[in-house]
Amino acid sequence: MTNHQNMIPPELVGDFPLRGNAFSRWVGRAGMRLLGGWRIEGELPNVRKAIIPVAPHTSNWDFFIGVFVMLALGLNLSYLGKHTIFRFPVNGLLRWLGGIPVDRRAAAGVVEQMVQQFEQREQLILALSPEGTRKKVAEWKKGFLHIAKAAQVPVVPVALDFSRKVVDITAPLMITGDIDAELARVKAALAHAVGKHPEHA
Repeated sequence: MTNHQNMIPPELVGDFPLRGNAFSRWVGRAGMRLLGGWRIEGELPNVRKAIIPVAPHTSNWDFFIGVFVMLALGLNLSYLGKHTIFRFPVNGLLRWLGGIPVDRRAAAGVVEQMVQQFEQREQLILALSPEGTRKKVAEWKKGFLHIAKAAQVPVVPVALDFSRKVVDITAPLMITGDIDAELARVKAALAHAVGKHPEHA
C-alpha cells in the first residue's frame, strides 16, 4: 500500500481478502474526505489472516471512519456479533458486511470458536475494539490476544488519531508470550493516538 499523506490508495494488491470495486473505493475515499480529510499512514502486512485491534474507541464516528477506510482500501474485514442478531431480515446484510456470529453460551467459548474460524478459512482479517465499548474502561479485553496466539496469526494494531485525522497502521506483532505483556505491547503501539473524546479513553 502506498503511503501518501493526501491520498488514499485505490486498492490493495496481495494476499489480502479483498472486496468491492472502483465505485465502492471512491465512496470510501469520498467519505474520508467528508469526515474531515482523514488519511492512512503505514502499511498492512501482506497476509491472508490477521487480527486488527482498533483504538481508541470513544465515539460512534469511529465506526463510520472504519467503514470508509475499508471501502477505500477494498479490504474485506470481518467482525464478531452475537449470534442472536443474525436473523431475518438482517442476517444476509450482516454477513455481507463481514459479520461472524458467535454464541457465548456454547460449550466452546468465543476464543475457541474464532480459532476454528481461522483454521477453517483461507482468508480472514478480523477487526475489533479491544476496549469493547465507547465508555472509559479499566482494562482492555484480552480475548483477541488468546485467539491470535492459538491461531498463530499476526496482530496489526490500528490507531484512530483524531488529533491528526490519521488512521495509523502499525507494525504487525506475533503473540507468543505472556498475555499481559503482549497487551502492553499493543497498547504501546496505539498510545500516541487521541480519540474524538479523549476523556473516554
